[in-house]
Amino acid sequence: MKFIISSTLLLKNLQAILGVINTNNTLPILDDFLFELIDDSITITSSDLETTMRVTIRPDKAEESGSIAIPAKILVETLKTFPDIPVAFSINPDTLMIEISAGEGKYKLSGHKSEEYPHTPSLEDTTAITFDSRLLSQAINKTLFATGNDELRMVLSGVFCELSPDDVTFVATDAHKLVKYKRTDLKSAESASFILPKKPLNLLKNILSSQDVQVTIEYNKTNAFFSFSNIHLICRLIDGKYPNYDAVIPKENPNKLTIDRHALLTTIRRVSIFANQSTHQIRFKVTGQELILSAEDIDFSNEAKERLNCAYNGEDMEIGFNSKFLLEMLGNIETEEISLEMSAPNRAGILTPLNNENKDEDILMLVMPVMLNK
Repeated sequence: MKFIISSTLLLKNLQAILGVINTNNTLPILDDFLFELIDDSITITSSDLETTMRVTIRPDKAEESGSIAIPAKILVETLKTFPDIPVAFSINPDTLMIEISAGEGKYKLSGHKSEEYPHTPSLEDTTAITFDSRLLSQAINKTLFATGNDELRMVLSGVFCELSPDDVTFVATDAHKLVKYKRTDLKSAESASFILPKKPLNLLKNILSSQDVQVTIEYNKTNAFFSFSNIHLICRLIDGKYPNYDAVIPKENPNKLTIDRHALLTTIRRVSIFANQSTHQIRFKVTGQELILSAEDIDFSNEAKERLNCAYNGEDMEIGFNSKFLLEMLGNIETEEISLEMSAPNRAGILTPLNNENKDEDILMLVMPVMLNK
């Protein structure tokens, strides 16, 4: 098995799938990339058993089809040091020795049997839907930050996708904050729903941000398969029933605050420096047409207070929020102004963008309040 390929091309494709590989694998073979040379194309696979990613590339020259597992870390670290030069691989199928020649250098490392590498699951009885890569990237970006990390509640650690003939909705929550992101320019012939895990979405987010292609998603009850350009990703769906998110969104919110998003974002960022670093509690006090933001850390005698002009309809009120959650939410809204709707100091606040120019996008963010120290 021999092939010659550009070092830059190979490195770029390996880095696209490197994120699948865990740092502490129980199976040593999962520290490797699986290289499969068939005729004049190479398919390279990385896997952690839950998520599998493949890229297919054409080498400049190829001889003798074959397959081998190559240690990922040493290969990527070596390729990073090369300029853009042709790299020749020669693999002995009997000894599993890999010889790499680049410029004046020769490097040898030991590979592993390709038969030991886990098989990619085959998908049966799938339904397919096609998304524009930019829209899918946007949906992942807007929701992924709100997913949870609780291993006891795995359903909350992923993004819930709800497909219908009218629209597609993406929902993420960790029980403290929730994001509901709906697109009316994405539609599905059939209604369906599934929970996508965080890791493959992070991998997709990083790759899709630089692509302008159509992404085909095939799914069944257990797996989802994403394919675009020369990349294929297959992941196991999270098993379980997603909570009824609509039931936790308060419908009656008579107190409505409208404010400049950037001004609020920078003020919270400043004031939160003085907040308790374990609770990140920040106090909102709304009276008339002004909002007073304050925070304090009694242990260190730190406190901060700032006043902002706003448009407000409703009764004067004081409510506490976790500043970290608000900063994440405001950072994921792009409009100049936002609306914050509230009903009571112990009920969730609803954050929405105002005058969104994109009529196909509907985004709602919910943040739970924190108890104020009197």
